[in-house]
Amino acid sequence: MSDLIDDGQFNIGHICTRRQCEQGRGEKVAMRWVSPAMERADYTFRDLDDESSRFANVLQSLGYGRGDVFFTFLPKMPEQFFAFLGALKLTVVAGTLFSNFGEEALLDRLGDSRARGVVTKKGLVRKIARVRDQLPCLRHIIVVDIDEHQSADVLSYRQLMREASAEFTAPFTPAETPSVLHYTSGSTGKPKGVQHLHRSVLHQHQTAREILGLGANETYWCTADQGWVTGTSYGIIGPWSLGVTQIHFGGGYNAEHWFRVLEEEGVTVWYTAPTALRMLLREDRELFGRFRLDRLKQIFSVGEPLNPEVIHWARRTLGREIHDTWFQTETGAIMIANRPGLEVRPGSMGKPVAGIEAAIIGDDGTPLPDGEQGNLCVKAGWPSMFAGYLNNEAVYRQKFRGGNYFSGDTAYRDEDGYFWFLGRSDDVINTAGHLISPFEIESALLEIPEVAESGVIGAPDELLFEKVVAFVALHRQFSPSRELELKIRLHVSNRLSSIATPQEIVFTGAIPKNKSGKIMRRVLKAGYLGQDAGDISTLEI
Repeated sequence: MSDLIDDGQFNIGHICTRRQCEQGRGEKVAMRWVSPAMERADYTFRDLDDESSRFANVLQSLGYGRGDVFFTFLPKMPEQFFAFLGALKLTVVAGTLFSNFGEEALLDRLGDSRARGVVTKKGLVRKIARVRDQLPCLRHIIVVDIDEHQSADVLSYRQLMREASAEFTAPFTPAETPSVLHYTSGSTGKPKGVQHLHRSVLHQHQTAREILGLGANETYWCTADQGWVTGTSYGIIGPWSLGVTQIHFGGGYNAEHWFRVLEEEGVTVWYTAPTALRMLLREDRELFGRFRLDRLKQIFSVGEPLNPEVIHWARRTLGREIHDTWFQTETGAIMIANRPGLEVRPGSMGKPVAGIEAAIIGDDGTPLPDGEQGNLCVKAGWPSMFAGYLNNEAVYRQKFRGGNYFSGDTAYRDEDGYFWFLGRSDDVINTAGHLISPFEIESALLEIPEVAESGVIGAPDELLFEKVVAFVALHRQFSPSRELELKIRLHVSNRLSSIATPQEIVFTGAIPKNKSGKIMRRVLKAGYLGQDAGDISTLEI
């Protein structure tokens, strides 16, 4: 990695900006920003360096330093990238939050991380304001779309940036310095803060080059939001560590707009999610015939298993192969993948990438033979491996046994070394590539006066991979109604996010629990799917 790491300097912000300028790419377009209205603005690597340096100086002037936690709470927009890279330059821990989070989700993450600051938009400040008094560590709310400071702690991004110098040199940053913080949900308890280190850039750089095939002449588009690990690992770090021009589109899903971006920007490598591809599959085939995608060489997918029918559709309709990839928030970068040169077996995750040792291991720690399903594990020690769960060392240790990281996924390996995903070994719901905790949704449901008990599961869905199904038991004086369903959906959306909103609500007399009071979600799921619930000896009668 002599072309990446200079004199032991692992600082991700430096590598993605100043280092690119030093290597002669200062005037090359780093980001072509396409607004929701399809308006364009170009930012060179020099611009990226200057703007992120200004933000590093802003944070430093406000008293931030190594190890402090700072979050972006923004939709996809240029300021997202300047703030993220600026924080990393200063060796501040950079966290990202989905802009559709509700106040409960914000409180969990900002509170647990003891975040000192957040950058956001005016329209989102009210969400933070509702939980502000429960966040004693939060010192600054920086707002990108106001012209002047509102108070001592509600500050104008524009004013701060106007007053900040574009000259900033990242301090020497060893490989083990904390860098990016993402929160991921489990089946029980609160979301867990997944802490990464600056050394992750090694594996993100390697896989962006070797798996995604990114090089100097590529034009790359990753559709992932920066609230998701894909949006930081492969929407910021991997590509820009290679000096690659990225397209960033601020709009939501719109098939015509997406294909306009692919055509007009000459995208050569496209990284997206199976949910988006399944939505495209449902579009009128004539739409795709209106666009010429002559420059598009490769399509990659991540987030949940890629349905075989989507691969067949892409071959028929787009004349392209889709290469599925597998990684997690905890792994930080691609671990197992299909890629050009490797035969795609529809439905398979592909094979481990260079330097990664993956295996299927039984619950007793014994490696299992090919064809037998078990725990998907990776030998510990890869460069982008997470360093811990924030404030939860015990759970982190439980993830590792016998020198292997237990991913929580179940899979099998075939005789040719391809891995095949089977499901989650816990209750986490994978909807549209986002991992949602049933516990969080259940907790939000119980805040509704009419709701006595709740249980949440994920059920198979053709579009989302899994949909959120909420089982709700009401207090005796209340009855199910369409109005109550709407109230439930609005409440979950406001408290957590629109992603967590139940697609289906099932009113029931009681929620099955075991004798210790734990909700037996597998019983709910089995009943919903018409399957055998298995052993129910611990079920509370």
